[in-house]
Amino acid sequence: MFRLFDLSLRLNGFPIQEAKAQLKEILKLKEKEYQNFLENKKMEIVHFHLKNNLFYQDLVGVENIPQWEDLPILTKKDLQQPLQNRLSKGYSVKNSFVNTTSGSSGTPFIFAKDKKTHALTWASNMLRFGWYGIDFNSSYQARFYGIPSDFIGNKKERFKDFLSHRFRFPIFDLSDSVLEGFLKNFQTKKFDYLNGYTSSIVLFAKFLQQKNIVLKEVCPTLKVCIVTSEMLFESDKILLEKQFGIPIVNEYGASELDLIAFENPQGEWQVNAETLFIEILDDNNQVLPYGEMGKIVITSLFNKAHPFIRYEIGDLGILDEKSTLQKPILKQLIGRTNDFAHLPSGKKAPGLTFYYVTKSLIEDDGKVKEFIIKQTKIDTFEVDYVSESELTSAKMDQIQKAIASYLEPNLKFTFNRKAVLNRSNRGKLKQFTSFI
Repeated sequence: MFRLFDLSLRLNGFPIQEAKAQLKEILKLKEKEYQNFLENKKMEIVHFHLKNNLFYQDLVGVENIPQWEDLPILTKKDLQQPLQNRLSKGYSVKNSFVNTTSGSSGTPFIFAKDKKTHALTWASNMLRFGWYGIDFNSSYQARFYGIPSDFIGNKKERFKDFLSHRFRFPIFDLSDSVLEGFLKNFQTKKFDYLNGYTSSIVLFAKFLQQKNIVLKEVCPTLKVCIVTSEMLFESDKILLEKQFGIPIVNEYGASELDLIAFENPQGEWQVNAETLFIEILDDNNQVLPYGEMGKIVITSLFNKAHPFIRYEIGDLGILDEKSTLQKPILKQLIGRTNDFAHLPSGKKAPGLTFYYVTKSLIEDDGKVKEFIIKQTKIDTFEVDYVSESELTSAKMDQIQKAIASYLEPNLKFTFNRKAVLNRSNRGKLKQFTSFI
């Protein structure tokens, strides 16, 4: 069989076959072997960045490697500086995979992975999706994601959709008439699985519930639905199972890292222990035992282009008491919920729509540090931001035009520069909140 997806990765310089083989070897390790592997990889990645990365050298502040527990916690605030300052010796934007985080925490930044690590990310994805009979080279995906509105960005995403064998359902407008069009696509196309933002997929399920339709009955080829990026509540999972008639799988990931946790066929939220090391820490950055809630801190074991060592991702979670070093189980994730924006035209758009507006705010000079968006009236929004300087009127116009192109025109925005932004009692920023 012609494997177009694998081929596209190889043509872009990502050694997917080698990554699959490496992942396979890690999975073969026995418990003691894995323990040695993990300790070696932790020390290797720290040694590498202390030797080759000025940004990480400055962060650690000492030449001799301290105990693991004494290494500093890397925060998103630390990363609010030009990417060039954070790249390791020998790596550049030309020989690395470079992307931007979603900004769902309110703190977006640009990051890099070396190409081998990015290939491992895809190998990790393929492994876990494969638990449910999904093959990226052949399975047809119904993709509930946003898409850039600019011509070049839109065409690039459409081309990636073609290579990845997926059909995109843009989520900027989720009104009933649009959802009716979604349904018609399921009636005529042989989709194997759904994948996308939780809130958008749940809204589609509620639409089907109103029409008393089970999706599997109109699209018999469906095997599984995988939700990501936002919290999946148990009541919503029950709704999805009922209206889709297929297994619902919960995914937790971060673009700058990898898949962090993925629900296995036994119903456990299995943590990725092959390419990542996960810690749960208290407010004093001390490791908590299994079963206790704390900050999720993650180390990327392979990324040499950019350090993500003891990186505080911005979420709270609990590892299950039955976890082991080789098979950690995420018992609970706290946070990552998003409101919907209700607009004058009747459109309903998920808060993660503002991921794409982030593209207008973010600049690689680190001027805008953090931002949140609040809907105060049906047509009125406030943008609170932390920045080294005031946004220019030209930048404000650019942002408003971007929002108009993604959502609709004639929305009113005010911009408020702040010294700090208000956070929840858990210390997390909510990028979008509706007060209507």
